[in-house]
Amino acid sequence: MKFLIAFVALFALALAAPDAYIENLESDVGPENFNYAYKTSDGQQGEASGVLNYPGSDHESLAVKGSYSFVGDDGVTYTVNYIADENGFQPQGAHLPVAP
Repeated sequence: MKFLIAFVALFALALAAPDAYIENLESDVGPENFNYAYKTSDGQQGEASGVLNYPGSDHESLAVKGSYSFVGDDGVTYTVNYIADENGFQPQGAHLPVAP
């Protein structure tokens, strides 16, 4: 029964989603770094690059810098720039609140 409910919910979501397709997709993934970028026909786009810090050590961590954009229901394009590293996820955007 749970499967049926989940299936129906996903089916309804798929029907409600607008037809969008990937216009551009680039990626380069290595053992200690990565880069990717994408753009879709509905105005979404994003890019990120990451590097493995201190590989092989007890303090190994991933540091990522990137951004993504989307068009909101109000027609405005929203952009989020971010850093994600050992200090956590740190987003910035004109529409996001700023800590005092």
